[in-house]
Amino acid sequence: MKYVILVGDGMADEPLEELDRQTPLEHAHTPHMDALARRAALMGLARTVPEGMEPGSDVANMAILGYDPREHFTGRAPIEAAAMGIELGPDDVAIRCNLVTLEEQDGRLVMADHSAGHLPTPEAHALIARLKPVLEREGPFELHPGVSYRNLLVWRGGFSALRGVKLTPPHSILGQPVDAYWPQPPESEGARTLLQLMQKARRFLLSTQHEHNTQANAIWLWGAGQKPKLIPLKARFRVTGAVISAVDLIKGLGALAGLRVLNVPGATGYLDTNYEGKVEHALDALKEGDDLVYVHVEAPDEVSHEGSLAKKRQAIEDFDARVVGPLVEGLQRFERWALLLLPDHPTPLKKRVHTPDPVPFALVRSWEAKESSQVQGFSERAARKTGVVVEEGYTLIERLLGARA
Repeated sequence: MKYVILVGDGMADEPLEELDRQTPLEHAHTPHMDALARRAALMGLARTVPEGMEPGSDVANMAILGYDPREHFTGRAPIEAAAMGIELGPDDVAIRCNLVTLEEQDGRLVMADHSAGHLPTPEAHALIARLKPVLEREGPFELHPGVSYRNLLVWRGGFSALRGVKLTPPHSILGQPVDAYWPQPPESEGARTLLQLMQKARRFLLSTQHEHNTQANAIWLWGAGQKPKLIPLKARFRVTGAVISAVDLIKGLGALAGLRVLNVPGATGYLDTNYEGKVEHALDALKEGDDLVYVHVEAPDEVSHEGSLAKKRQAIEDFDARVVGPLVEGLQRFERWALLLLPDHPTPLKKRVHTPDPVPFALVRSWEAKESSQVQGFSERAARKTGVVVEEGYTLIERLLGARA
């Protein structure tokens, strides 16, 4: 028995006037996802972000992997630390360190780009190497390079100082002045320390911008937390598996869940990612004995943050044509398989931020290949029409793996 989870990050959206009140997912040409929806054993909406929690990919993908975020989520950065092989002690804190672009507008600093122009990884690594001694001389800090603009700062023994400190994701404040979103409360030791690091990094990046010639002129610290403890999927469901993604967040979640992390050459997390390589690695993992593969595609979310309808349509259609279609075709070599298809959360183009609304999902089983005339395709509207709502999104994996089939 083989299992596949396919996640189109941020693929869900809201109806747009320019699309005659359709969503980008509904409007895009997605014959493979539509075919899966029509033959689904179960289709509907799932709430992957529990009420009251920030609608991030960290929380949502943790839920899709079968862990209740209300119980297990400690922060985004420690998950990425797990992917990077960074060991955290009980009092250590990992903090996400974005390379970003801040612009002055009417005398105020504004978050212009949370990704510094989707900085290529080699350039990002070179910048982090130069920033490393600047920040690490300030205390028990370690700066670690990640993928593109996504990097990590580790504060050894920083848990008590950061208790109660509020940090805001940079992609949640695009186009907004940042002065209200510095680490809060400003009087706390932890917030003051992080702000000093951010100010020092900005002065350094501005003073050397003529040398590195990138859009990165600041760092933004957020997503802090301690190492979470997850019971591996093998112990819970007696399955082995692998995770495939371009981003450390998903790799880290997979590693914490006991999955093998498969690194695909050319996987970028953007429109130029190696879709075909992801499919090849997924099918090879199943062929070589893994029971489960978790395939995550970041591109729809990234272009949603940019607010580009054309790019979002391309990202959705590429996901359908270059991932969903070939992967389902490859699954035909196996006698029995089940597949769960869904976004992790919506990222509406008009808002350019994540929202906590339920997402459409389709659960397909090879031995239940019936076609439904009631389901028109894979979209938010079609999922809503089924009347099925899974309020606890973390239980979807139980349905996929058979515990509630």
